[in-house]
Amino acid sequence: MNDPYETSETHLERLLGRALNSFDLPDTVIERLDSALAHASSLRSSHHSAGLHRETYRHTYLLADSTALTLWELVHNTGRDGAEQHELYTDEYEVRLAASRLRRPSPDPLDPQTLDPQTRDPQTSDPQALDPTALADPLFGSRFESGLGVSLDPSFESDLAADLDLLSGLLTAPQTPLPRVYLPDNSADHARRVLRRAENVDRPGEEVAGPLRAAFAHQITQVFGRYGHVEGKDAGFTLYEHAFLLFDGTETSLWEVEHTATPDGRHMCEVYAAQSTAREAMELRARVR
Repeated sequence: MNDPYETSETHLERLLGRALNSFDLPDTVIERLDSALAHASSLRSSHHSAGLHRETYRHTYLLADSTALTLWELVHNTGRDGAEQHELYTDEYEVRLAASRLRRPSPDPLDPQTLDPQTRDPQTSDPQALDPTALADPLFGSRFESGLGVSLDPSFESDLAADLDLLSGLLTAPQTPLPRVYLPDNSADHARRVLRRAENVDRPGEEVAGPLRAAFAHQITQVFGRYGHVEGKDAGFTLYEHAFLLFDGTETSLWEVEHTATPDGRHMCEVYAAQSTAREAMELRARVR
């Protein structure tokens, strides 16, 4: 990663130029990096599995005021057609969180390499996926009638209904919320960056941004995450709660929706002041693209 003939200025320009989220870096960080005198880069972690490759690099800069500043770079292949993408973060926790969100890119079902050479149908390593009769369980095989119609043995149907009632009761039981663990980490600037990257026209305005300038601690929680298909294309939806603790002791939250339900599959961020509004937006994006 280190080029002895590359100046820190050139290295930083290359780093910012290829990062998808360089606009999300705090302005104060960019201003401090303007005085970089030297730099060093190192590989911090690497993960390579079937279809998913990601690496984390640490770039440390020596500044003119004799202090050091570190940028964390995440490199992964989750772009369209497995294209390599780069992201930059100022905190190791943030780059670890971003790495945990990555999912293996789905293969294109129409790619000639993924089609069976004889049938021209998508190949699969699981023969049961193409043979519905292979899914029959021999344990319950005698309880099903032959032919197109399927019915259950009355005693088995009664047991199944009882099990479903029990599961429904467990799922509807109220859960005890976990206590929040707030981290005092430049939280006002974090709130500003969350609002700045929002692309929805109905994002929170000054009435929400104003009080958040008094935030001194925050907590980020993933509330929801799902991958599916929208109009025949892969799309991912993730909902995050950014909870803030203000100097006067009050608490408030921003609800961020990250999704790829865009016409070109581009990653998009939307921010809302209420969880219900954020979930309604996700439901709408899942239907309309």
